[in-house]
Amino acid sequence: MLDLAPAAQRLAAVVGQIGDDQLAAPTPCEKYQVSGLVAHVLGLAVAFRLAAVKDPAASADPPSEDPDPTAVLPEGWREELARRLDALVAAWREPAAWHGQTEVGGVSLPAEQAGVVALQELVVHGWDLATATGQHYDLDENTLRKVFVALDGSVDENGTPGLFAPPVPVPMDAPLLDRTIALTGRDPKWRPAQR
Repeated sequence: MLDLAPAAQRLAAVVGQIGDDQLAAPTPCEKYQVSGLVAHVLGLAVAFRLAAVKDPAASADPPSEDPDPTAVLPEGWREELARRLDALVAAWREPAAWHGQTEVGGVSLPAEQAGVVALQELVVHGWDLATATGQHYDLDENTLRKVFVALDGSVDENGTPGLFAPPVPVPMDAPLLDRTIALTGRDPKWRPAQR
């Protein structure tokens, strides 16, 4: 079992600091602006919670893939995301969440793998949103190492079609966060264009 709490709490803190005037900003996740990525994270928090409890509704309610820069966020979206992330963490703290098969976004996969993917999503999109809005992103080394090891074992030189672009080369002695982010096809040095 992995503890999703550190990554979820860090993501909630990042989102809590996003200003309304930043919602149209670009993100390192190229198909999304900030509002679209927040909408995606709102959806994935529900989908992966349902996957943990083996609720078939998980396949009927996949995370938003709509890169619409004008994505309409619900009233109180910052607080709503924090609530959804708390529920996600609680669901994955149940030992049964990690056993058997489950579904996320219409894809059937081992529950343990779904939990690892959920953690990856929290970390990578936390970094995306922090970077896009000029916030510092840090996370405990234990959580980062688990994500790095999982990605390093599953991403090849062509990336993962539909998920990640080919890895970005970084020095072997680069910080662990940079090496982790680079495996997802994102440039760890990415910064929003200056206006």
